[in-house]
Amino acid sequence: MPVPVVVIIGRANVGKSTLYNKLTQKKTAIVNDTPGVTRDRLFGPTEWAGRPVMVIDTGGISFDRQDEIELQVNAQVQIAQNEADVILIVVDKQQGLTTEDREVVEQVRRSGKPFFVAVNKVDHPQHEKEIYEFSELGLENLHPISAEHGFGIFELIEDLVKALPESDEQEHSSETIRVAIVGKPNAGKSSLVNKLLKSERCIVSAVPGTTRDAIDTHLQYKDKNYLLIDTAGIRRKGKTWKVLDKFSVIMALKALDRCDIAVLVLDATTGLTEQDATISGYAFERGKGCIILANKWDLMKDPNHSFADFEDTVRRKFRFLEFAPLLKSSAKTGQGMITLLSTIGDVHQEYSRKITTGKLNECFDRAIQKNPMSSYRGKFLKFFYTTQVKNCPPTFRCFVNFPQGIHFSYRRYLTNSLRKTFGFSGTPVRLLFSGRKDSD
Repeated sequence: MPVPVVVIIGRANVGKSTLYNKLTQKKTAIVNDTPGVTRDRLFGPTEWAGRPVMVIDTGGISFDRQDEIELQVNAQVQIAQNEADVILIVVDKQQGLTTEDREVVEQVRRSGKPFFVAVNKVDHPQHEKEIYEFSELGLENLHPISAEHGFGIFELIEDLVKALPESDEQEHSSETIRVAIVGKPNAGKSSLVNKLLKSERCIVSAVPGTTRDAIDTHLQYKDKNYLLIDTAGIRRKGKTWKVLDKFSVIMALKALDRCDIAVLVLDATTGLTEQDATISGYAFERGKGCIILANKWDLMKDPNHSFADFEDTVRRKFRFLEFAPLLKSSAKTGQGMITLLSTIGDVHQEYSRKITTGKLNECFDRAIQKNPMSSYRGKFLKFFYTTQVKNCPPTFRCFVNFPQGIHFSYRRYLTNSLRKTFGFSGTPVRLLFSGRKDSD
């Protein structure tokens, strides 16, 4: 089930950042929007009433320059409507109800999505009476709060939880390989899906942002069933707003929550960006099988830029995805489509692979004999045994006498030993270390 998304919107300086920190239980306030903003300053994974939730903070809507107002307001609100499951509009009690607040509320109201208005900076219960002017909005979902002092936050979260959607995702066969096609805007994701399907099932356009929602399409190739989840970044034709670039990551997040394998589509003609690294990092953190695809390779005419050079750059910048196959393709000519489908099947096989305990321990015994574990606080580290506790991705629990003494470099060594013995191409490998008492 995809994690529900709550998006916070509102004018600048109404307290969105402070409220974001309170809702996500973070301590660091969000600073101004910058290209390549880090994940912890935009996306806030948290848990309310036992349910995982993703809280999204956005930049303040600016009304200073008349020629940019409409684009900025419409873009911000429209994206919130499209990508959010619940929208949280923040207004400022001290500034009162403004014309801009009314406009945002009316646009969100027309979307039909669940939404709440948080009247911020109500610093004392007695101040609740001072929000009477906001009652003109005719809303029952009005919450007086103090994001700084915590007043009203519990009641707000209670109502937000009630508004979160239940899962309505269709169940798919366990034999179906769920593939998310993710990447920055205009990398050729929809064209890629069309070429794979040999149809025009998805709308394709040279204008970034054609695809507004994830599109699921079934595909059968040879003896395997695939569910392709096409996503796209969001931008406006003629304008590139920083806040819109960030929302393309939200779409990728939703797709990654539902997939087994992530195909990370790069635009070979423009090189690698921070946005590529951000989306790739989310795929890795979620433990998804990964394939890196250099799309638009047919346009790479410069003989001084070989595929080997491109691969060297990718491996240097995406060190955490060193296990992921790197392929080249052209959604226009069809180059690499069969290879991509075959590789997806191969990676899924590795992603869901199970290794017997006997073979695992033989592998670790050889690795430890070749490179013994060091001591920890003057005591010898002793390895007892390991077993696979899950697949998708392959996860192994290793029992040692001092798990805290396993250095990250030795953990990496053992992981590489597993890969040399068993392969695991395209899939993360997780090693968990426990004391012997944990096995009882």
